[in-house]
Amino acid sequence: MLVFGRRNLLLGGGALAALGLAGCNQGGGSAGGLTPDDMAIGNADSGVTLIEYGSTMCSHCREFEEAVWDQLKANYIDTGKIYFVFREMLTPVDPQRVIPTITLAEYQVARCANATPEQYFSRLGVMFDQQPAMYQAGSRNGIESKLVEIGAAAGLSRDTVMACINDPAGAERLDRLNELATRDQVTGTPMFFLNGEKLTDPNVMTYEGMAAALDAAIAARSS
Repeated sequence: MLVFGRRNLLLGGGALAALGLAGCNQGGGSAGGLTPDDMAIGNADSGVTLIEYGSTMCSHCREFEEAVWDQLKANYIDTGKIYFVFREMLTPVDPQRVIPTITLAEYQVARCANATPEQYFSRLGVMFDQQPAMYQAGSRNGIESKLVEIGAAAGLSRDTVMACINDPAGAERLDRLNELATRDQVTGTPMFFLNGEKLTDPNVMTYEGMAAALDAAIAARSS
């Protein structure tokens, strides 16, 4: 049984192995303004915006989720200190725009039935929790079954989940987000931008490191 926390399925038997975890490399760049494709929670008027380019099938993104997210959400997002934006990426970053597979399907389920931002991030958390099981599923039927299971825990029927997965608007959205990633020189996930500036300190993968960066931005905003 799944319990929620935070946060064009065209799959052959080797699809997950082909995806691998290679998309978790680091790159550089600077993020611009937000778009209607972004998912966000927190205080949009805080003056401090943290953008994560992330992927549900990236092991390092899952590590950040497990090590940092709960405290980040409780201490900075829920308190209105910052605005947090999750910018969906494939694994690996896909400059060739090959047909999206499992990551797109997961994002579609996370957004399914006009999910609120809180619902979206709750479902996203389950996707990260279930990442090892997704890699082990191995086949289209196995992956579909896992996504239907996740959807059911969110109160979504199988038909609703499958309709969301197969909605062509999802691939169009990922194309647009991929263009943003190219613009921002994103070569891997997770990558963070704080008020438009890339966070280069590897310590931001820890709660203490991320908190220090956020506190500095909050203090600069207040001065």
